[in-house]
Amino acid sequence: MPIPSPGGADLRGRCALVTGSTGGLGLAIATALAEAGSHVVLHGLADPAEMEETCLALSRRCDVQALYHRADLARAEPVEGLMEAAAAPTGQVDILVNNAAIRHFGPIDQLSPAGWEADIAVNLNAAFHTIRLALPGMRAAGWGRIVNMASIYGLVGATGRAGYVTTKTALIGLSRAVALETARQGITCNALCPGTVLTPNIEDRIGTMMRERDLDADAAAAEFLHGKQPTGRFVEATAVAAMVVFLCGPAGRDVTGTALPMDGGWSAG
Repeated sequence: MPIPSPGGADLRGRCALVTGSTGGLGLAIATALAEAGSHVVLHGLADPAEMEETCLALSRRCDVQALYHRADLARAEPVEGLMEAAAAPTGQVDILVNNAAIRHFGPIDQLSPAGWEADIAVNLNAAFHTIRLALPGMRAAGWGRIVNMASIYGLVGATGRAGYVTTKTALIGLSRAVALETARQGITCNALCPGTVLTPNIEDRIGTMMRERDLDADAAAAEFLHGKQPTGRFVEATAVAAMVVFLCGPAGRDVTGTALPMDGGWSAG
């Protein structure tokens, strides 16, 4: 069931950029921000024509501007172009959600240098660049909200995904540093650490388990979540999106420099 914007947060007149938002968690976050009244700029690697309908639907339903910009975050130059485009609705980016991420699997001694460099570039370097480019406008306005989507893997270790664990852990450190540097400037910066969210990618992996192991949906989901969140259920994308809106609203004014787990108790074990 969709979760309403917490506290009725009113973000009218703001402009939000959500990276990695063509679908899944990123799109859920962008949708929640639009429902709270913020103009939204979506980002990803999809063909702009494919995203036209999504943006049009968001614009009409929420009475905001919804734009899409395609950019490869692995290099600094496209990130700079993205930030210029993201300022179009209001002249600056007021809300920045660094959600885009990639991951390469395998033991560290088998992880290719190219895979490692790609994880660092997209998951960490891109967040550094978007933040450094957004901060001057936020400082001038005396208001800004930065949410870095870390992960449960920023709080606990795991095998076979060294690049992902390293970058998500580093995002928490980056969030703390930015929070301290901007604490008196009307800007907050936090890291969200979700556990396993039921995204289209996870649904595909569960479908593969069902086919390969002859499992029903409940059994496959239970096996997928084994050893993860103690609640035994997936984290809802709409819940994570609602937390982002909360952090951007009035009640989130004094929440900064934190690593907020939304993991069904996973990090408590």
